[in-house]
Amino acid sequence: MLTAMVTPFTVDGAVDTEGVQRLATYLVDEQNNDGLVVGGTTGESPTTTDAEKELVLRAVVEAVGDRATVVAGAGTNDTRHSVELAMAAERAGAHGLLLVTPYYNRPPQEGLYQHFTAVADATGLPVMLYDIPARTATPISTETLLRLGVHPRIVAVKDAKGDLFAGSQVMASTDLVFYSGDDAVNLPWLSVGAAGFVSVVSHVVGTELASMIHLHQSGHVEGARAVHRRLLPVVTGIMTRAQGAIMVKAALGLIGRSAGPVRLPLVDATREQIAVLREDLVAGGVKLSD
Repeated sequence: MLTAMVTPFTVDGAVDTEGVQRLATYLVDEQNNDGLVVGGTTGESPTTTDAEKELVLRAVVEAVGDRATVVAGAGTNDTRHSVELAMAAERAGAHGLLLVTPYYNRPPQEGLYQHFTAVADATGLPVMLYDIPARTATPISTETLLRLGVHPRIVAVKDAKGDLFAGSQVMASTDLVFYSGDDAVNLPWLSVGAAGFVSVVSHVVGTELASMIHLHQSGHVEGARAVHRRLLPVVTGIMTRAQGAIMVKAALGLIGRSAGPVRLPLVDATREQIAVLREDLVAGGVKLSD
C-alpha cells in the first residue's frame, strides 16, 4: 500500500516543509501506508523545481524513511534530466524510483527501452515504471515490458493503462511486480495478481485500501469486494469530479489535514465541488472534521 503523495504548499505557494512531514507521518502512522511516492503527478511534479523536489524528498525521508519505503518520482521526457533527478534522489536517501513514460515527444518503443534502461543504470535504486498513456500518449508495449523485466533494477510497474490481460501476460513471463495506479480498478488488478496499489484516494482511506489488499491476499475475496464497493463514492468524488490533485487536497481539507493550495495551471476546487465532495466522502464512510 503506497500513496502518491500531494505536495503541501503554504498559502503563498511555497513548499511547506513542515506540512510535508506532518502529512507523510499521518499517511504512514494513521493510514497504514507501507510506502509513499513523492514528486509524482499528484505531487504536482510538472510545477515543482528540481530543488523543490529534493527538498520534499529529504523531508519525507527524514520523517518516515525509517519505517516506510520512499519512492521518488524521477521521470521526465528528457533522459539526461531523468538521470540527474535519479542520481539526486539517490543522494537524498530515496529507497526507489518511479519513472513515468516520457510524455509529449512520443518516443518509439525502442526509445522507451533505452530511456528506462539508461535511468535504471544510473543508480543502484530499484525502479518502478509508470505506464499511463492517458497522460503520456504512449503506452509501454507488452514486448517492451518483457525486455525491461530482465533488467536487475527494474522491478515493478505502476499501471494506469488498465489492460489487465496485457498485465497478466507480463506478470506470467517476468518477475515484474504490478501495482494498480488507478483507484477505479484497484480490486480488478488484485484479481489478476497485482501486489497492491499506488493510490491517490488513500490520502483519506488508506487503512481501508490496505484492508482490501490483506483480505484479498488471504483469500477473503467477498470481504475485499465489500471494501471496494464501500469506497466507490470516495473514488468517484476524488478521481472523477475534477483533477485528482485538486480534489485530494480538497478532501484533506475536509478531514482537517489541509495541504494548502494547488499551483497553476491547476486551480483549487470550487465551493460547489467541495460541497459535492463532502457528500461523496460521507457516503464512503470518511469521518470529516468539525
